[in-house]
Amino acid sequence: MPYDGEFAQSKSLRRLAESDKVKELLGDYEVRHTTGPSAALDKLQMSDIPPSPWQPDWVLAVDGSHHEVQVKNGFPGAEASYLTIASVLLDVAKIRQLDQQRPVDPKVFRTTEQSESIDWAFPGCNVITKGEASARDSLRKTLFEVFDAKRMSDEGESLLDTFEVLLAHKPEDQHPQSCPHENCPVEKGEYGRNRGKYSCHCEKQAQLYSTDALRIHEGMNPTGSNGAMFAEIMQVLERVWVVHILRTMEQQKWLASLRKLAIVIDGPLAVFGHPAWLSHSIFKELMRLNNAVRAATDGQDILMVGIEKTGEFVEHFRQIDTNEDGQTGQFPKKSLALLTNLYINQNIIFSDSTRFYGRQSYFGRKVFYKTSSGARIVATLPFLSEGHKDLNNADVTQFPRLTDAVQLLDRLVSSRYPNALSPLVAANAEAAIPLNLGKKVLERLAKELISKGRA
Repeated sequence: MPYDGEFAQSKSLRRLAESDKVKELLGDYEVRHTTGPSAALDKLQMSDIPPSPWQPDWVLAVDGSHHEVQVKNGFPGAEASYLTIASVLLDVAKIRQLDQQRPVDPKVFRTTEQSESIDWAFPGCNVITKGEASARDSLRKTLFEVFDAKRMSDEGESLLDTFEVLLAHKPEDQHPQSCPHENCPVEKGEYGRNRGKYSCHCEKQAQLYSTDALRIHEGMNPTGSNGAMFAEIMQVLERVWVVHILRTMEQQKWLASLRKLAIVIDGPLAVFGHPAWLSHSIFKELMRLNNAVRAATDGQDILMVGIEKTGEFVEHFRQIDTNEDGQTGQFPKKSLALLTNLYINQNIIFSDSTRFYGRQSYFGRKVFYKTSSGARIVATLPFLSEGHKDLNNADVTQFPRLTDAVQLLDRLVSSRYPNALSPLVAANAEAAIPLNLGKKVLERLAKELISKGRA
């Protein structure tokens, strides 16, 4: 690493270019040849899938953001993260009415949108809350507290209750979890998960939390930034919050309202990293909830769509829509492609494995759709039965409410940003923190809160 103000010279670049080892390594890489045999990408037109007259009255969009700031508490590298999970409910039926009365008063149009958010601050490197022995213990306690504090309805279960339902579906760990406390005498693999707050069964009786099973604390960097760890917290809260909403609607006997509601989530229907086991649990609970929804709506499945903004699948969709001259339009408008495991392995994520792509992290499968306006959307539709998980095949019956989903994408595509949906634009506006102004405000807030805590 260079010193501050030191700039690289060309010597190292010349050495790398002339190195036999570098030439050998680069020459040994696999290269995908676009002219060679490859799994076909079958494109479907709207006429190839069953028609549907369905129109949404409401769309619920969920998006999150996190922003890390330096904390001045006397320790070098001290860091905290401000995290927001925004839920935006759009009255699509009212928007349709207003579209017939253009121009529309902006004040009236704003009444079509309702929002709420989960806002919390999490400790990172070298930030220790009162009564805790380390930054890691502080994070574990804070994570438990946010789950315990949040609920959709005063009469309903807490977000922690929802998480603990998912915890009951947790599969056996391939890599047994250890006690999160350092120097615990309990042997690896003897850690026992439980509900709420409880104590380790060793003689130290150290505090444990049900949310320790997420294993997010294992990713804490004790000497640097923890952006990846906070991203794991954000994705968990986004996805568990959606399950929490559905469970609360079930408890309040509101499931019939899902007949006219669509749920849109930022990112794929997946959980990555340390808490990836949640994807299996979410699938199990969604399958149960969907049976209840079908009973309440005369056989209609949940309509849930995850939308990817970046990544390999988004880039691949761009590539197959672009010719050698850089012009787009190779993928027809109002057409879609259902991806198989073979296609993904041969064209997007190189693998010769016979195991399904994303088997440990996804609770849905991917669709490419090009809207009538030309927007390219990479969407994920949920697994709602065991048969939906068979990625060897790509049949329309394996994609719940496929027609309704792609028609929804056509209605909601944003004119403000390329390949974006209006509900997620609104949710992101609620969740996003302006980088320059936000950093100053949040750093000042952290300083004030720490000063009050010392008083």
